[in-house]
Amino acid sequence: MATAAMADPAPDFFALLEQSRSSPRAAEQEATVAAAEARARQAGVRPNPSLSLEVENFAGTSPYTGLDAHETTLVVGQTLELGGKREARVAAARADVSAARARQEQVLVQYAADLAEAYATAEAAVARRALAIEAVELAEVDARTARLLVENGREAELRRVQANAELERARAGLVQAQAEEAAAFARLTAAAGSPVAFDSLAGSLLSRPLLAVTATTDAPAVSTARAERAAADARVRSEARRAIPDVTLSGGVRRFGERDATALVAGVSVSLPLFDRNRGATEAARAELRAAEARVLRAQADAEAERRAAGVERDAADARLQATLSGEQAAAEAYRLARIGYEAGRLPLLELTAARRALVEARGSTIDIRLARVRAEAEAARLSGRIPFGS
Repeated sequence: MATAAMADPAPDFFALLEQSRSSPRAAEQEATVAAAEARARQAGVRPNPSLSLEVENFAGTSPYTGLDAHETTLVVGQTLELGGKREARVAAARADVSAARARQEQVLVQYAADLAEAYATAEAAVARRALAIEAVELAEVDARTARLLVENGREAELRRVQANAELERARAGLVQAQAEEAAAFARLTAAAGSPVAFDSLAGSLLSRPLLAVTATTDAPAVSTARAERAAADARVRSEARRAIPDVTLSGGVRRFGERDATALVAGVSVSLPLFDRNRGATEAARAELRAAEARVLRAQADAEAERRAAGVERDAADARLQATLSGEQAAAEAYRLARIGYEAGRLPLLELTAARRALVEARGSTIDIRLARVRAEAEAARLSGRIPFGS
């Protein structure tokens, strides 16, 4: 037997954001930070010691036939990293951890903005479907009025045909609004990473007032760029120190089988930097540092310009909303008067249709402006490193 798909209302935006901390995007960033932390721990590990066993002077020709004259040597060696290699390597790995955490914060801020936009889009889709239902109901009332006027001989048959056409147009708009609502909730469900589909909302963002905020921190993109520059700088120092030779100390015991005697052995070895001085890797690290410094400058310039633009758009959207609400009230009054005039026979059907369309468009514009206002707030929040509609 087929089972109906489960669906639940989406909680308030802030509760949904908190529930979405385990979303795939957040889980990916947590794993990335965990990997950087593991590499930082590995960077602090010292080289392993070596153990070697050598047997000499056996199974040869006389006097080395058999094992009577053999020599056995057991040696333990330990490589010592000189020139601050280990410290520089650890510092570079820790800088990578800081950069990973900065990227994680940037992604989470971006996710909050994306979720707010998806939430508001779903809410706007619900409002548009309700508006489409209202448009159908108004068109049905107008069609009945036109039919009565035609039956009473006060309007031509053409008016009833026109009214029915307007009704079908409104019904087609309702079908479109229902499809857009379903798509919006599907995108919200995916954005939240919810295993259960959403079909309604328990809260509202479109009507939430904007809070006065002041940018006191760097934009997440700038913080990330600076952390990546610090990591690149640490890698330059680490690569430069890799050219310093390491020293290996060894010590052990040698057993002389022919004399039945034992002696200690010791040694020191050092690599000679004749061919590989790690110049290519060091130059590459310096080039990456220059690129990281350029990204910081670009991120600062972009963030400042985008922050100003987002603030202007945010304030403009809030001001446009007030004007749109006034226009919606005027359109509602105009439609009311047009209906009275049409029913009294003083206005033609075209005037009533135009007034109804203007009312529907005005209410649709209000929804559009509310959605644009949320998007502007989400963008301003993203650039400021905060949660939309939060301080």
